[in-house]
Amino acid sequence: MTSIILYTQPECPPCNIIKLFLNDRGVRYEERNIASVSAFKEELQTKWESLSTPTIIVENEVVRGFNIERLTELLDKHNL
Repeated sequence: MTSIILYTQPECPPCNIIKLFLNDRGVRYEERNIASVSAFKEELQTKWESLSTPTIIVENEVVRGFNIERLTELLDKHNL
């Protein structure tokens, strides 16, 4: 199974759009709210070198920010 992690935070309209997009495609993902768990924020910054949400990890490939085209490319690559 392909691993997808979605880093989000409250009051983030692009995060909500990405969640709707993934749900509409039937793609399962793990949501990590960086405002609720400080370890998620640290992980986002140190491991993935990102400071923005949404950040989506698809099999260790990073999509920073709202980039539906790149996300679609990765999902298609992994047949999701």
